[in-house]
Amino acid sequence: MAKLSIIIPVYYNAGEILPLYEDMKEKALDAILAEDDDYEIIMIDDGSQDSSWEEMNAVFEKDDRIRLYRHSRNFGEHPAILCGYSYCTGDCAINKAADLQEPSELILDMFHKWKEGYNVVLAVREAREEGALQQFFANFYYWCTRKIAFPQMPKGGFNIFLIDRRAINVLLNMDETNIAIEGQILWLGFKSTTVPYVRKARQIGKSRWTLKKKIKCFMDMMFTNSDVPIHFVGIIGGIVSLISVIMILYYVIKWAVVGEPVEGWTSMFVLLLLAFGIIMITLSILGNYLWRCFESVKRKPVFIVEEEKTHESTQED
Repeated sequence: MAKLSIIIPVYYNAGEILPLYEDMKEKALDAILAEDDDYEIIMIDDGSQDSSWEEMNAVFEKDDRIRLYRHSRNFGEHPAILCGYSYCTGDCAINKAADLQEPSELILDMFHKWKEGYNVVLAVREAREEGALQQFFANFYYWCTRKIAFPQMPKGGFNIFLIDRRAINVLLNMDETNIAIEGQILWLGFKSTTVPYVRKARQIGKSRWTLKKKIKCFMDMMFTNSDVPIHFVGIIGGIVSLISVIMILYYVIKWAVVGEPVEGWTSMFVLLLLAFGIIMITLSILGNYLWRCFESVKRKPVFIVEEEKTHESTQED
């Protein structure tokens, strides 16, 4: 008998918790039990200030396989998933968004793929029922990720994935502060496969995945997994230096052969501004690497659990 852990980060998902559980039960959970396997659901409230925690407690009463954890504040989706890995007891674990945009049938499909012998199963988006602008930026993000950090990143990207116990243990031992968990999973190199799906449009609530969080996620992915930015500024610096040498030689030859004095400060001023701009960009890139090193050295916890609720602890009380 195999046991599947389903990890659900929750952040301002009031109104979605009960429909999510009923959808999973109808399309996946009952089927898992019918196959003589088992499951557990781990829900992590990542600092919601709405009624998400109360709704999680209501669902908790419906299923003795549900366990609840509440963060002291908002740490982010990836630390919440890592929290789930820390407490899960399954042979493998899958993360599930609470916004009902991923079909619950994925749980069963990915679980079956794991049974075929794969360590990692990625749910890859083959299409999105979303606006053209949102699709463009999502595709651009994953294109940049493939070019800069991970060439193996699927074209449609992924943020739903199943990993086995060995992969879970490796992730927990990595002890990174700025987590880009998709990058970590791709870095593992374990035997993997994909399951395609169509991402649905959101019907309840609104996304809290802000532009600021998206930029931070991309920067964490880039600065923790790639040295391309350093090579990029090196190339730009080399090009600017070459242009400067050519210009110096040009004006020296012009003065020595033609006898024409060098006039005008505009070109020099522009070159100085360009040089200073490149220096500031270089310092910013180096600062991002150094800041992540500093954050890692401080060894602050990635998440803090303020409250937990399990059926075992409830029975003891």
